[in-house]
Amino acid sequence: MTKLKWGMIGGGEGSQIGPAHRLGSGLDSLFEFCAGALDHRPDEGRAYGQRLGLASDRAYGNWQEMLAGERDREDRIDLVTVATPNSTHFEITKAFLEAGFHVLCEKPMTMTVEEGEDIVRTAQSSGSICAVNYGYTGYSLVRHMRAMVQRGDLGKIRLVNAEFAHGHHADAADADNPRVRWRYDPAQAGVSAQFADCGIHAMHMASFITGQEVTKLSADIVSCIDSRELEDDAMVNFRMDGGTVGRLWTSSVAIGRQHGLGIQVFGEKGGLRWTQEQPNQLFWMPLNERLQIIERGEANLSPEADRTTRVTIGHAEGMPLAFANIYKDLSEAIIASKEKRPTDPAADLYPRAEDGLRSMAAVKAVAESGASDAAWVDARPPMFRT
Repeated sequence: MTKLKWGMIGGGEGSQIGPAHRLGSGLDSLFEFCAGALDHRPDEGRAYGQRLGLASDRAYGNWQEMLAGERDREDRIDLVTVATPNSTHFEITKAFLEAGFHVLCEKPMTMTVEEGEDIVRTAQSSGSICAVNYGYTGYSLVRHMRAMVQRGDLGKIRLVNAEFAHGHHADAADADNPRVRWRYDPAQAGVSAQFADCGIHAMHMASFITGQEVTKLSADIVSCIDSRELEDDAMVNFRMDGGTVGRLWTSSVAIGRQHGLGIQVFGEKGGLRWTQEQPNQLFWMPLNERLQIIERGEANLSPEADRTTRVTIGHAEGMPLAFANIYKDLSEAIIASKEKRPTDPAADLYPRAEDGLRSMAAVKAVAESGASDAAWVDARPPMFRT
């Protein structure tokens, strides 16, 4: 099979996210890394791209140069990943969608709800895929949780409890550390810090697993370190359109917590619990029965879990493999589009632009509620309220 052609903007030398995307995109030999504008410094970006194996004419100095260079090539890229600073996501994503490229954008997709609605409309009008990298939904057992909910194993879902709490910004002495400071600066981060950074991952996962969308929320937000303008801890109550009650805690000052992403789903007939730091086990308690541990890679799981399992049972599953599952989904979607056939339902799970938009609406709602003494506010984007 011919590999799809892939390009990347951002994710340069020394970045945290760049290697995860390059590993994930190449893991199944579905994509070939063909083009990149990897650094805001043009010369460094070109040089790093060539060290990674890009041809000199496809190691670009900036995204505008890359768009111009790729637009009219017969062998142009099929998918571009946008992994630049948050405030640039909208402009780059919109430009590539308008030029007919498929896009995978890092979260947050945009800085405002209005920009998010623009991206959704642009993707719809262009016919291009716009995916958002909520990469943790790529874990095999997260997908098995979704399958269990959809096939009715838990019955009606009553309650979902999600967390994404770490302690890596708990030191007040880091107030002037540029790698930390920008996250709590409204001029660079927007209206929210911790919820926009981590909380939206947990909220999106709640929607992904339950198949329900958040309709309204109430948020108690606080800056535990006084010098911060934006929140470093948030407790959010929310309601979903299928009647499920949601609770979400996110924090960057929880000393002793490392990554801290986890979710519990409780239904009429049983409950599930999964944590990202121990991704190989899913805890399942059927009503009035004993606790069971479902192991990733064991027999008789769902098609959604089976197609996203590469490592044999008992071995650790990691974040780049979860990212690879997003790329595997996108490969199937792009090839299905080229072949004018339906996408495999077990693969049609990549997060959409609509998910990125809903996240931005939730970010705005959390900031509004937090400033209004935890008042309940509508968490839906305006275009989805009718």
